[in-house]
Amino acid sequence: MSVAVKHPTYPYIGNNPKISGGAPLIEGTRITVRCIAGYHRMGMSVDDILNSLTHLTPAQVHAALTYYFDHQEEIEKDLADATDQQYWEGRLQNLQIDSE
Repeated sequence: MSVAVKHPTYPYIGNNPKISGGAPLIEGTRITVRCIAGYHRMGMSVDDILNSLTHLTPAQVHAALTYYFDHQEEIEKDLADATDQQYWEGRLQNLQIDSE
């Protein structure tokens, strides 16, 4: 007898290659899971996040946090990259070179 492994699905979470490079986000918005995780890491509660992003529902925020906790290593790397000043300075420099 074999047991099939069921991969979790995340309601409200999707991705779009045209938004934030295809990073996981709350469907129908441009709000990434990384954004919600960053707010959570800064100490914001779900209510605080909802007060800041009033167009989101509690279910959407909880889904983003669930995704974050299930993929914490990946999201933590995204957060580190997003706050790496040298990385962004290099990207800006490359954009300037490409536009010349």
